[in-house]
Amino acid sequence: MKLVTFIPESSSTQRVGVVVDDRIIDLKAASEAQDDVPENAYNDMLSLICCMPRVLDQIRILIDRVLSSGPESVICQISKVQLLAPLPRPTSIRDFMAFPDHQANAMHTVAGWMFPPIKWLNGAWRSITGKGFLSPPKLWYEIPSYYKGNPLTVVGPEADIRWPSYEDKLDFELEFGIYISQEGRDIPKGRAREYIAGYTIFNDLSARKVQMKEMRLRLGPTKGKDFDTSNVMGPYLVTPDEIADPYKMGMTARVNGEEWSRGNSCQMYYTLEDIITYVSRDETLYPGEFFGSGTVPTGCGLELDRWIKPGDVIELEIEGLGVLRNRIVKV
Repeated sequence: MKLVTFIPESSSTQRVGVVVDDRIIDLKAASEAQDDVPENAYNDMLSLICCMPRVLDQIRILIDRVLSSGPESVICQISKVQLLAPLPRPTSIRDFMAFPDHQANAMHTVAGWMFPPIKWLNGAWRSITGKGFLSPPKLWYEIPSYYKGNPLTVVGPEADIRWPSYEDKLDFELEFGIYISQEGRDIPKGRAREYIAGYTIFNDLSARKVQMKEMRLRLGPTKGKDFDTSNVMGPYLVTPDEIADPYKMGMTARVNGEEWSRGNSCQMYYTLEDIITYVSRDETLYPGEFFGSGTVPTGCGLELDRWIKPGDVIELEIEGLGVLRNRIVKV
């Protein structure tokens, strides 16, 4: 099912709902209308995640009751509500580099900036051998690296993305991610899927020039990643039962309706199971933590050496997860 956090048209209060076609059923209101015992899981998305998977069967029963007997007052048209990020404040954010070709492509672009002949050689080399002139180091294939983001900068679908004042090369990144459903430590790979509450689309915005400068200090990005609206998630939290195979999802990015990027989650080197197992080594995971997949190959402007500008509309679409749409604004 597709779960959402939303604000109704006539309210300013966040609600949790389930999407049915082009409508949203307000879970708490529906539960109360059906004279059920009030379910704390419906207070907010984190509470719901903490109750997974037990609560999902209750929601299915609730959907059937509402669709067969109402009341209509607990149903909203999705076009008339404000969708927020599925979990507006994740417990934490970790973003990985699970796609090796993303790093290789980005290295080619940066090398071309620094040493123009390499950019020419890159084109010739790739056309002859099908391989990049540069590739991730051997260590990349031994450790699923990640950085930690700021949960306070998260926004959802249709939210304006604010262009940071200190940057002139802002970039989108086409990713997906998972929310952790339960507490766990030293999680074996064979059980890692049990800890996935659901999937969503992730646009990891990057201030590229600042990021490049910061990475020379070998500590990871700071203001290259941390600015208001820099982490965009949504539109739904899609539960695992709806995703037949998370490693066969088509991924597309469009800018102003023009396709810039197309890839597939099958291009991942590190699986979600690898990531969960690695992070949980001697470290407890908690419900609501978010893990990003990293960028699919060609899934950002840096790889293409093609850049967005203020006023552009970014649409990220992933098979089974919907479309995440936002506009870039400069204030």
